[in-house]
Amino acid sequence: MKRIFTILTAMVFMLLSYSSEAQRYDEEIFTDVTVTSNVLYGFNGTVITVPSTGSIFKQPLVMDVYEPDGDTQTERPLVLVFHTGNFLPNVTNGQIAGTKTDSSAVEICTQLARRGFVAASVSYRGGWNPLAETQPERALGLIQAAYRGIQDGRAAIRYFKKDAEGGNQFGVDDSKITCWGLGTGGYLVLGLASLDDFQEIITTTNGPGKFLLDLFIGPPSDGVPGQDGVPDTPMIAPPHHGDVNGEVLTIVPDANFGLPPGDTSNYVNHPGYSNDFQLAVNIGGALGDVSWLADQTIPIISVQSINDIFAPYDDAVLIVPTTGDPIARVQGLQQIGAIQEASGINQGWKDLNLNDAVTMAAQDGAAMAGHDYYEGSFSWFKPPNSNGIDEGVVINWWDPSALSPPILPDFPNGVPWNQLPHPSGGTFHDQGLALNEGMSAEKSRANIAEVMAYVIPRACKTLALGCESTNVNEVKLADNLVAVAPNPALGFVTVSTDNNETLNRIEVYNMDGKLMSSITDINQTHKTIELNNQASGMYIMKVYLENGFVTKKLMLK
Repeated sequence: MKRIFTILTAMVFMLLSYSSEAQRYDEEIFTDVTVTSNVLYGFNGTVITVPSTGSIFKQPLVMDVYEPDGDTQTERPLVLVFHTGNFLPNVTNGQIAGTKTDSSAVEICTQLARRGFVAASVSYRGGWNPLAETQPERALGLIQAAYRGIQDGRAAIRYFKKDAEGGNQFGVDDSKITCWGLGTGGYLVLGLASLDDFQEIITTTNGPGKFLLDLFIGPPSDGVPGQDGVPDTPMIAPPHHGDVNGEVLTIVPDANFGLPPGDTSNYVNHPGYSNDFQLAVNIGGALGDVSWLADQTIPIISVQSINDIFAPYDDAVLIVPTTGDPIARVQGLQQIGAIQEASGINQGWKDLNLNDAVTMAAQDGAAMAGHDYYEGSFSWFKPPNSNGIDEGVVINWWDPSALSPPILPDFPNGVPWNQLPHPSGGTFHDQGLALNEGMSAEKSRANIAEVMAYVIPRACKTLALGCESTNVNEVKLADNLVAVAPNPALGFVTVSTDNNETLNRIEVYNMDGKLMSSITDINQTHKTIELNNQASGMYIMKVYLENGFVTKKLMLK
């Protein structure tokens, strides 16, 4: 029990190390959130129906928009959150996750809205075959799926740009947009931040030509596809798949790439509006090719486990998790961070001189990975679980008895996750626990708290939100500089210093890291505060002096 309490206290200290008096964006200042579900931001052609119907289906593109309830501001920064899922529907992807209502997407959007942001959990098209027989087929499927995701992501950005001009129903500042990807959504967001020209797909450097096929069309009298040992046919063809922004109506001209001729593969959504956004955040995922960052203008905050089993942390070939088959060579946090460091695009974050506990954890993670710390790159490290598996950045949880989506024709109402058989053995719930031991909302929220502690001050700087200065150069002082008595307390407690230092501010937090009380402008050597309205239990006091802060444990009876 003592060890568990020590861990919980350390987690609260970590949260408090970047905290300050409550202010918009830096902390949650709203209690309730309004969610507008299934907002239609466009339509686009999905290929996921082609194997079963032989046709491309016109798919509605929808999102859920989260706003702080009772907010009076009308121009608020916007965060578009893209869920995980391997570019396939959940169940089909072998996972419980894979929708805009994943617990991770809902939690992050809710927390952002409580801070004063507008957040949208955005669905996007899926569709590819990770179990294709050959590596080129798998690479082709992945790059095409990511390409469609980028088109949809830019359509969502343009939706809000158009809406801001024509009534601004969600009250956003369309000059302060962040795209935030979770897992597979990380691939999508990294593509949004870097891939802005079709030519970049065919001129990759790590490795060269990896998105080209060894396929040529013979002379006119022949016309039969063949191979000549030279990869020279792009895996993406704008006449078949549309332009990289998704702004050109695209009718499939022929049966190449297995697409039905005459079907619409790309619909135009909100043409004429900008695709620009200001900040990218990825939790997991990887970059299609580092050469795409040659003309980078959008800074990227990356969070990735140094031992990620799903996406390369450095520069390696991505594999299909279930089979170990190679897909394509991609690059992760280490490469992205090094390039940003060399280009100086992360200089604004370096200027903050952040020394909070989460930044130090990122620095320690980089050292464990064997490279310098790159500001803006959170090298995540947690010990492996009892099976020796690196779980990555765990931010998702689920109800084991909740029903899966309908599975036709046998289970039109779905099956509980703890009963639904998984292709790899056991149930979907069992497979989920293998990569999320002791799965719980508390575990995931603790990880999300770390991510937020890292992302928010840097987002405040990049988006010029005015909330980053309070997180700079906070110094933790020795505990004996401050006395708290009585302790345990019945409702009143006196905080004092015995060396004539002045108390500036006192904050009281519960063990979840939530600010319960804040007393400011004290300017005395002692202060008696009333806590009768707080429940019995353990609390953390953060006491600010002139040169830093002291943390004290307080027990309320």
